[in-house]
Amino acid sequence: MILVTGGAGFIGANFVLDWLAAGDEAVLNLDALTYAGNLDSLRSLQGDARHLFVQGDIADRALVDRLFAEHRPRAV
Repeated sequence: MILVTGGAGFIGANFVLDWLAAGDEAVLNLDALTYAGNLDSLRSLQGDARHLFVQGDIADRALVDRLFAEHRPRAV
C-alpha cells in the first residue's frame, strides 16, 4: 500500500487512477477536500477495495500517526 496526499485534487486524483490502472497495489488516499479536492474525479473507484479514501489534513499529526500504524504504507 502507498499513501497519496491530496489524492482528490487534479494531479493527485489522476495519479491515483493511473496507479490503480497499472497494478494491484492499494492506495490510501488522504485529502482535506478543500478548494481543490473533488471526489467526483474518483467516482470510478467507488467500491474498489484497492482504494481507501480518508478525509483529513496532512497536518493532523494524530490522524497521520493512526493511518501509518493501521495501514503501514511502504511509500508516500
